[in-house]
Amino acid sequence: MVQSLENPASQLLLASIEGELAGWLLLAGNSNELTAHWARVLRVQTALGFRKCGVGRALMGEVARAATEDLALDQLHLELRSGLGLEDFYMSCGWQEVGRWPAALRLPEGDRDEVLMALSLPRTVETTVTAR
Repeated sequence: MVQSLENPASQLLLASIEGELAGWLLLAGNSNELTAHWARVLRVQTALGFRKCGVGRALMGEVARAATEDLALDQLHLELRSGLGLEDFYMSCGWQEVGRWPAALRLPEGDRDEVLMALSLPRTVETTVTAR
């Protein structure tokens, strides 16, 4: 067993097209009861040959569905590097920017902000049927 996936809210999601790995992401859950209602989306990747094919959008849709329906989470969080246009992509998937760490990332081409984003998930409604 991979230690970091031991938490039930930690999952590896894979996207494939015609049997080839097209993309993946890691959903990292929290075991602490204070933060167990949300998880972090990490390492969203698409294979170079499958870029601009909707793989990233499909992964983001599936992680939101799984977090809501399978894990009953309330929120997802992610961090990204500014300056690559990723903010627009995630906002088009329903995410909102909630903060920034200015110049938090030091790259050879210069410092970049780390952008903090969140996705509020719909609450699942539990219905109870009682016999009369």
